[in-house]
Amino acid sequence: MSTVKPTVEALAESEVLKQLAELKQWRFEGDKIKRDYKFKDFLAAFDFMSKIAPIAESQQHHPEWFNVYNKVNVELTTHDAGNKVSTKDFKLAKEMESIFQTFRSSH
Repeated sequence: MSTVKPTVEALAESEVLKQLAELKQWRFEGDKIKRDYKFKDFLAAFDFMSKIAPIAESQQHHPEWFNVYNKVNVELTTHDAGNKVSTKDFKLAKEMESIFQTFRSSH
């Protein structure tokens, strides 16, 4: 039985917490970073997800997310880092925050 070595380096918990300081609404729980988004309605929540989807695909980094009405709950972890948090998670989280800001100002 062989074990697959992670291809992306996981971040130490201290580095995760340091980077989370820049993402105020995100939290670190159980080897994942998490964020709950709230929108004006279902269409805005779905629009947010549809804007993130091609970004996530281009990064080959797909979020675990859950949508009910105007809420989108996101969990990020890197499978290639042994299901730990990596720089890939923070890159996508920052993209999500940037997209979310457009909703706050225009939707």
